[in-house]
Amino acid sequence: MHIIKMKKNFPLLFLALFLSCKTAPPVPDADAASYIPLEGGALAYIFADVKNARPILELLPIAEMQNKQTRQILDKTQTAVAAFYPPESGRRFQLAAQGNYPGFRAGLAFGMSKYWKKCRSDAGYSFWYSAAHKLSILLNSKQAFVTAWVDDTGGDPAAPAPGIEAPQGLAEFRNGAVLSCWLEKPGARINFALEEMGIPVQLPAQHIFISLFPAEEQKYEAIIKIRTPNANQARSLVTIISLARSFITPAAPAEDDQESADVFPVLISVLFSNPPALDGRDVNIKTSALTEKEISLLFNLFSIY
Repeated sequence: MHIIKMKKNFPLLFLALFLSCKTAPPVPDADAASYIPLEGGALAYIFADVKNARPILELLPIAEMQNKQTRQILDKTQTAVAAFYPPESGRRFQLAAQGNYPGFRAGLAFGMSKYWKKCRSDAGYSFWYSAAHKLSILLNSKQAFVTAWVDDTGGDPAAPAPGIEAPQGLAEFRNGAVLSCWLEKPGARINFALEEMGIPVQLPAQHIFISLFPAEEQKYEAIIKIRTPNANQARSLVTIISLARSFITPAAPAEDDQESADVFPVLISVLFSNPPALDGRDVNIKTSALTEKEISLLFNLFSIY
């Protein structure tokens, strides 16, 4: 009897899921968009060619990355943009992705789980929320939005259109990279890390951009763009880094401080392996080839998560 009833209502269920997908906000082409479909106020924004960047993504110590639903979404994702927020924002991270997703089957699975509740956003589209997982998910056949929350109050997983405006030149800088990152107002965090290691370099950075490109097997080269307030400060920073490459001898980390011992050679590889290049108010630095572990430490140094 229940089977007959389900078959009878199946077309209506399918139509309801289809209509909810049709009202989902579109994800702009991340390679060309002037706006990024995420909320503002993040510490860092990451752009990934998920298939080629998956080994790096797996290293990020983000608890929600181990969530079954999140991993299943990544398995079907082609490109994604993600943001990591300070705790006072109420969010932990937000993800907007494009791929090929089993939207209908996922809707049925969410609907049969006691941990997920169907909700409706102010914009009129449906999404799923789990207080137990502190996650909101919107999923259809071509796009996915995921937001992880600090507490169990929850909310809309997608940012209001059009999202946050991308910094000038970001799309060109990311061209061809398997993974890129845009750090918002990172100067204080990075300068503190440099000071802790005894490196007398202060970075007057408004933004820092990082792009990773495949190098030798299982290694990646990083290009780092430090955007300063003006061209004069950029020239001064080039001079400081160039001089530091010649004579700097940072204080050795304590023997029992394994994390500092690991981060130290990564920092040297990032800032001092190659001479910096001046480009207007930007300073570009190319690293030596980095392992996946070194990239994870690099992201940790820049407080991306």
